[in-house]
Amino acid sequence: MRKPISKTTRRAPRRGGRAAAPGLRYEDWLIEQLKNPAEAAAYLEAVIEERDQAALMLALRQVALARGGMAQIARKAKLTREATYKMLSRSGNPELRSLTSMLEAAVLCIAFIDPKATENCLIELAELPEGHA
Repeated sequence: MRKPISKTTRRAPRRGGRAAAPGLRYEDWLIEQLKNPAEAAAYLEAVIEERDQAALMLALRQVALARGGMAQIARKAKLTREATYKMLSRSGNPELRSLTSMLEAAVLCIAFIDPKATENCLIELAELPEGHA
């Protein structure tokens, strides 16, 4: 049986020095990590795997904040700030054109992969409807 972790037990930081400094708010730490395009892409991939649209919209908002803020991303994407906030709201449902513009402004893009060529696929082949594999 595992020993429960008490509030005073400290966990070792993750490798690579990516652990948040004591006293640093998680969201501030996350925004700092998301300034790296590779980290932002990996974060969005992980969130997409959850298949939760509200979580994806939050993750896209956090990436936008990390990549210059909502106003700057909106300006680069040639969208209004209000439309960008609405698009990335919890109930947001962006059009593909708006989403790709926002991602391009954040120096990211959507990529598709052949699920037969990788184990890291968002949709398992067994879940695809017949005739789509």
